Formats: sequence, C-alpha cells, structure tokens
Amino acid sequence: MSGAAEAIDLLERAVRQSAQVIGAIGVDAHHLPTPCPEWDVQALVRHVIGQDLRNFAAAACGGTPDWLAPPRALGPDWVAQFDAGAAEVLANWRAADLDREVVMPSGAAASLGSRVDQQIAELTVHSWDLARATGQRAELDPALAERSLAWARPMLRPQFRGPDMAFGDEVPVPETAPVYDRLAGWFGRDPQWAGESAGG
Repeated sequence: MSGAAEAIDLLERAVRQSAQVIGAIGVDAHHLPTPCPEWDVQALVRHVIGQDLRNFAAAACGGTPDWLAPPRALGPDWVAQFDAGAAEVLANWRAADLDREVVMPSGAAASLGSRVDQQIAELTVHSWDLARATGQRAELDPALAERSLAWARPMLRPQFRGPDMAFGDEVPVPETAPVYDRLAGWFGRDPQWAGESAGG
C-alpha cells in the first residue's frame, strides 16, 4: 500500500471510529464535561462536525481553512450530520494530490498529505475525549493513536501550548503507558481524567 493510500485508509478508520463514538452518545450526556475544559459534549461534537470536517474538506481542495468561523448549530441527528460531512471530506481527500506542497498553520511548508495526518489526529483525540466524557468502554483503534502521535510529536511545538492557546501543556506520561494515554498526554489531556460519567 502506498503512503497516500495508507493515509486515506487510516483516515477512513478515524472517521468510522468517530461515528461510532458519536453514535453511542445518549441525549442525557449532551451537557457532560469533557477533557477539553471549554467544551461540554455537545459543544465538542459541534466543533468536530462544524469546524473539523468543514475546514479539512476545504484544505483537501486547496482552500484556506477558517478556524475562527463559528460552527453551525447541531440538528437532532448528530450521526447523520457527521456522516454527511465525513463523506465530503473523504471524497475531497481521495481526489487530492497529497504530494502538493502547502503551508501548515505553523508557517512551515509540508505536503498536503500532512494535513491528512493532522485530521486523523484531530478525530482520534476527540474520539478519546468524547468516549472518556460519556463513559464509553469500547477499545479505540491503537493504530490511529500511533499515527496521530507520529504526526503530532514534531508538529505540536511549545509555542502552541499554554493559556489562550489551542493546546495545554504536555502531561508527562511514561513511554510504556498505553498509546491512548500517551496521545492524551501529548495533547495536554490528563489520561486519568474522569468526568461525571465515570461511574456509568
């Protein structure tokens, strides 16, 4: 399998995992806190559907993502909304030239394929966030976490961390810890975080 084909395959797996996690969220969990302090479950799903999918769909077509534009309100069927956005994203990525050079948010030049890895990481981390927030016990795909870490370790630099930044400070986690614990820690989450659903 080529590098581009492998990236798209993993993105499809990240999409399926996200859909499964979102589909398992009950109405009574919509306002539970998440490991992202600024978002409850509903707000985080709104971010995933209305910002992540929209912006990566634009990036795949060579457009400029607008992360400051607010996401649209969610309808009652979150899975249907997610599936519609994900279908557009996957179609755009399958048609894209992943070797084309683009400028990343850091200002560094990289292949467009790096944005596929960025989206894999975004979906994978937020799947962990939502699963943890809603007490879901299903095992998450370790290959997605490994791929996400491989992308994020060189990309998530200290200048992107701290108060008023997109990411919190790294939470130290042993290299022998489970891969999702290491991923959560690298993205500034406490792997031991437990919200209101911890006993559920």
